[in-house]
Amino acid sequence: MKLASQAHVHAETLARREQFDTAEQQRDASTLGMWVFLITEIMFFGGMFLAYSVYRTFYPQVFAVASSSMNAVIGATNTGVLLCSSFTMVMAVRAAQLGQRKAIITFLILTLLLGLAFLGLKGYEWTLKFEEHHVPGPSFHLDGVDMQGPAQIFFSLYFAMTGLHALHMVVGVGILTWLLIATYKGKFTAEYMTPVDIAGLYWHFVDIIWIFLFPLLYLIDRHLK
Repeated sequence: MKLASQAHVHAETLARREQFDTAEQQRDASTLGMWVFLITEIMFFGGMFLAYSVYRTFYPQVFAVASSSMNAVIGATNTGVLLCSSFTMVMAVRAAQLGQRKAIITFLILTLLLGLAFLGLKGYEWTLKFEEHHVPGPSFHLDGVDMQGPAQIFFSLYFAMTGLHALHMVVGVGILTWLLIATYKGKFTAEYMTPVDIAGLYWHFVDIIWIFLFPLLYLIDRHLK
């Protein structure tokens, strides 16, 4: 019993940075830092959502036609992919809490593969938009609308919002890759799994942003066309 207690203290000491008194204090500080970061990201995306709302109010018919040109099947598939990735990320965090290294690796790999699948589908969708001349610029054209300018605004917002989201996904894939390497090296235990927990918060945030993007860009205006 005494040896087990000493091992627990030793593991906690190795995991804890010297500026913190306890592992719990370090975890709380890390979690708070991530929440502050996510709040700034919410404000960043919020500006784009505001711009979308304003222009949609001015040009509802144009936005409806532009939205109807989106491939809702790809959008819905990507939504399902991200929802599944949130589940596997939750399971990875749970496995980390229990100190189950093999389970952490398994669920992190599944989450990583789902994230890559999302990016692959998004890249395919962007390719279709290039082929359909729906990329803002001199060659842009959207059938069914007279005002091509407002239509370009919709697709400018589409590429900006989904592009920024995809960038966050790429960052998330990088984080998952680092977690996999660190887990394989045995750096995480039931006493120290803060990086996995923090990465989970980030991944869920990225998924939630998509939950808002999907209906706004693919569904909400279709009935107006």
